Amino acid sequence: MLEKQLIERLINTALESTADFAEVFIEDKMQSAIMMQSNTVEQAINNKTYGIGIRVAKGYQSVYGYTNSKNFDDVLKLTKDLAKSFEGKRVRETIELGELQTGKAHQIKRMPDSVDMKEKVAIVKRANVAARAYNDEIKQVSISYMDYVQNVWIASSEAIYVQDERVRTRLGIHAVASDGKDMQSGFNGPGAHYGFEFYETFSVEEAAKEAAKTAITMLHADECPSGVMPVVIDNGFGGVIFHEACGHSLEATSVAKNASVFSGKKGEQIANPIVNAIDDGTIENAWGSANFDDEGRSQQRRVLIKDGVLNSYMIDHINGKRMKETSTGSGRRQSYRFAPTSRMSNTYIDNGDSTFDDIISSTEYGLYARKMGGGSVNPSTGDFNFAVMEGYMIRDGKIAEPVKGATLIGSGKDALKRIDMVGNNLLRAQGMCGSLSGSIPTDVGQPTVRVSSMTVGGRKGAN
Repeated sequence: MLEKQLIERLINTALESTADFAEVFIEDKMQSAIMMQSNTVEQAINNKTYGIGIRVAKGYQSVYGYTNSKNFDDVLKLTKDLAKSFEGKRVRETIELGELQTGKAHQIKRMPDSVDMKEKVAIVKRANVAARAYNDEIKQVSISYMDYVQNVWIASSEAIYVQDERVRTRLGIHAVASDGKDMQSGFNGPGAHYGFEFYETFSVEEAAKEAAKTAITMLHADECPSGVMPVVIDNGFGGVIFHEACGHSLEATSVAKNASVFSGKKGEQIANPIVNAIDDGTIENAWGSANFDDEGRSQQRRVLIKDGVLNSYMIDHINGKRMKETSTGSGRRQSYRFAPTSRMSNTYIDNGDSTFDDIISSTEYGLYARKMGGGSVNPSTGDFNFAVMEGYMIRDGKIAEPVKGATLIGSGKDALKRIDMVGNNLLRAQGMCGSLSGSIPTDVGQPTVRVSSMTVGGRKGAN
């Protein structure tokens, strides 16, 4: 960690030009990673990361560089080189940083870097045994474990000088079932902004069985029929569709450049009035939470859609300049190797008034997407194509036979307007989100929702 006066020197060196903004991002991170496949622990490592990122900007034009050198002269040279992009007479006064602000939320009971690797491996082995024991047709199981303690210091010419400690851990369980002819898979990946105490908040065995159950259920499922029909998307990871098809289109990264279907739509009705959508980086110990964003601004609860009306975008500092709006504390990055940009944190559709039973019983015929898988999205249009990991037909208001091979095809802007029922069983799930500033932890979520009409792709003709 650099001393305060050295950080001030870097900022003021960057501003010895026509640049009007300078930022220093320092990262010190300790991480563990374990991988188990074929009943064998193939990897169990600890690694340490240290580095400094420097950003210099004029208006909304910026340059970025980084180094893992601990030699101050090397960092100073990097800063001078970046400042040359804006040569000319200095426009900012000398910057003096205030007192260091430190994050206080997301308390940790057991720091993972103090836990012996044997204890972490034991968690992985428990998950492996439980998934394999679920059914004889489970033929492959892979378990991944990760944790890290990431300390960051962020200082900028915007009177920002903060320190934040992010502690996260996640368990990934992937199970494959086979009957000798067909193979199907299931996945479960619980994680949180917790220390090792996280593994006392849920049953590792039940989490593993859930992944195995999906694989077995889909192995014996019929092919999904294709056609346009109502689709009920369950809570939790079902929120990945909103995250991908709508959330990215509400980030200033695309909005500021008019590359989003929602650019210029603030204040307009973009969804059914029963839809409320939130991006909240302050949720206690949530996977995507932090005290500050990666530009040093306090995290916020951002109401993106209120009663169907577009209420707010997710905005970082530089794109905010382009949009002539202030930052919403949405600047995030994977590490010191990346310049920050606007990103989601914990993004979800909020609770509505319907119960799960109400939604199912009022659907005469359709698809129930219990678990969502991966997919692809065009961020400029919101057009998406998502695989359903675990699906069931709905017939006469009841959940009927399981079906496999279903895909959901549509656009985010249309889906938002066609949500005609929103449940009261909000649940969040964990994922990793990739974009310009790297891969970052984000929660997705929603209660059970019904889309009145959606194109379902399947290998079976329409019923």
